[in-house]
Amino acid sequence: MTRIRQLHTPESSSLGDLCHLLQDAVQGGASVGFLAPLGDETAVRYWQHVFDHLSDGLCLWVAESDGKIIGSVQLECCRKANGRHRAEVQKLLVHSAFRGGGVATLVMRTVEAFAKADGRTLLVLDTQAGSVAEAVYRHLGWHPAGQIPDYATTPNGVLHATVYFYKQLTA
Repeated sequence: MTRIRQLHTPESSSLGDLCHLLQDAVQGGASVGFLAPLGDETAVRYWQHVFDHLSDGLCLWVAESDGKIIGSVQLECCRKANGRHRAEVQKLLVHSAFRGGGVATLVMRTVEAFAKADGRTLLVLDTQAGSVAEAVYRHLGWHPAGQIPDYATTPNGVLHATVYFYKQLTA
């Protein structure tokens, strides 16, 4: 059984699982901002940065199975006066051993429900064009807004296009 929960404060007990999750994603080719191989120190530094910003409008959810973190996603709520209706979904990660089992859907539905309850009516995100993630977002009802060529590199350094998506949350 998969359980989704929000981390409101840093949890040192979750750090190892989160690092392993990120390393698994990068090793598997996910374009999430890192080059392969992703070292332990870099992964720890990244998650400590996330923990440091949990009280600054960044939200973090984890998916757990048998007490182990198997997925995560972040939501960055816009704090600008003219953008308090929107937020950005960031770094949806599902461990390779658990993909295809609905974890991404559970996590994304949780984030969308939170955003809606928080008064957000528009969510945005970007992902690698042609990736499995792109297909997941389309399946979940997200709408492509356009592509930018050569936007980022894959973990092995090859340039790729990114697709921007949006989803309007209705009452």
